[in-house]
Amino acid sequence: MISAQVLSTTSLTLGWLAYLPLLLWAISRSSWIELCSDRRRQHLLFGAIFALFALWLVRRDFDTGVSYHFIGMTAVTLLLDWPLAIVAGFIAQLGLLALGRQDLAALGINGLLIVGLPVLVTETCAILVERAQPRNLFIYIFSGFFAAALSALLCLTAALGLLWVDGLFAMPEWLTDFVGYLWLMMFPEAFINGMVLSALVVFCPEWLETFNRTRYLQAPWKDDER
Repeated sequence: MISAQVLSTTSLTLGWLAYLPLLLWAISRSSWIELCSDRRRQHLLFGAIFALFALWLVRRDFDTGVSYHFIGMTAVTLLLDWPLAIVAGFIAQLGLLALGRQDLAALGINGLLIVGLPVLVTETCAILVERAQPRNLFIYIFSGFFAAALSALLCLTAALGLLWVDGLFAMPEWLTDFVGYLWLMMFPEAFINGMVLSALVVFCPEWLETFNRTRYLQAPWKDDER
């Protein structure tokens, strides 16, 4: 997460101009009638919002104006599907804003980095897996693990590139060693999302909007009989 003090006015404005249409598109694509009539989905949405809010509070704030925390959007996207995942991420951001843990001016940029980008990566991986139609559920779990790692990688590199372009952030001297630190950031992000996804697949597969129970959980001998 990046504070407004190390971002230029242009970046802050462009962040809002890109994040608002994405948010409005997600709101228009969400199944609000189904959500209002299904108490289970309501609980899942509120639980995802609270989980993101709590996860983003556990972070390391640096004096330079940047913060490091886990993202968690991969598991939320596979749980709720991408429109509600974007809405959940936005509401969690509002909670951080209310506590003074995020700048209003930088909410657009941070929304693109920690909400929009991970959702895009996860949804792309989910579409590719669905097109392949694998019957092994471990492929579904691994796709979440891979999407979380890739999201962390792209989020960190995009944030660093943005700070470098704006020129208001003092780049660390160990920038050449940054690639080595990426692995230390990617694996925990992948492990957290993969662990949550594995638990949901085992205990509550019906909660996952992107999980095809008919294909993944069908007994092999039933296919042979057909």
